[in-house]
Amino acid sequence: QVQVVQSGGGLVQAGGSLTLSCTAAGLTFDDYSMGWFRQAPGKEREGVSCISWSGGSTYYADSVKGRFTISRDNALNTLYLQMNSVKPEDTSMYYCAADAYSNSWRRCRNADFGYWGQGTQVTVSS
Repeated sequence: QVQVVQSGGGLVQAGGSLTLSCTAAGLTFDDYSMGWFRQAPGKEREGVSCISWSGGSTYYADSVKGRFTISRDNALNTLYLQMNSVKPEDTSMYYCAADAYSNSWRRCRNADFGYWGQGTQVTVSS
């Protein structure tokens, strides 16, 4: 049984930093594309950043390029999202996701990812 468990999140001031973490169990972690997605009230879920199984290739949405960094530690079955210079428009529910297809990270679309974390709220105050 696959389990994806998130931690981190919370309230942060604009311009500040925050780190999200996600641990996956019940799968061979280093076989999976991983990603971070977010969904604000009334909006569709969007891909924020995704990473290949090795960590050697990444995708970032234009809105977060240069501010967010995705990384993974395959030895710990853990995915990270380092969020720097956060903005009020980054306020959203953030989700971690995993997918067994090796190329899912390239388009970073939520429809392609099969396993999801429980979500964690990130609120950026201005």
